[in-house]
Amino acid sequence: MPKMIVSIDGVVIKEVQLTKDRTTLGRRPYNDIVIDNLAVSGEHAVIQMNGAEVFLEDLNSTNGTYINGKAAKKQLLQNNDTIEIGKYQIRYQGDLGGASFDKAQGSKSATGIASSPSAHAPLTDEAGPGGAAIRVLNGAAAGREVALIKVVTTIGKPGIAVAAITRRPNGFVVAHVDGADKPTLNGTAIPAEQVPLKTGDLIELAGIQMQFLQT
Repeated sequence: MPKMIVSIDGVVIKEVQLTKDRTTLGRRPYNDIVIDNLAVSGEHAVIQMNGAEVFLEDLNSTNGTYINGKAAKKQLLQNNDTIEIGKYQIRYQGDLGGASFDKAQGSKSATGIASSPSAHAPLTDEAGPGGAAIRVLNGAAAGREVALIKVVTTIGKPGIAVAAITRRPNGFVVAHVDGADKPTLNGTAIPAEQVPLKTGDLIELAGIQMQFLQT
């Protein structure tokens, strides 16, 4: 099944399978693919499937839509075409016979900011494989843990503050990927560049305090 893989600064934040003939993309919450960023128009573009063909059409957006670096109004998508909207890159992946993104590309997997809030990384009581987790320190979920079981785990509130924690062969790193409010690491704003994490580090975003734990 074809899919759209949304990333910013090289970090995948959203993966949406194309299951409908018409899939809308924009800043407004009623779109199928929501990107809450001022560079994205309320109704920015539409993706249309016609049999095996998939077209992307710009809906007279303010900042335009670019495919592989060139402005596009309506264009037939080819496998691995990169759509650029503001700071975001959206890679079109055609149907590869069920191969997952990780297997097909050897890259980061999508982790949580999908078209519905329920796709956020789940809160669990146990750390995942490798003994790494984020423990919530305040709020209604205080004491619970987000298990870092994926290559990339996104945490936060879209459009407000979102950080991505990425598993590397030599440890974990964190980066700010979305939102006007920058999350902090041990009291210092987290940049878009990835910053290494060590056990005991304190992360705060959208008023929620968390501690990184690794054994």
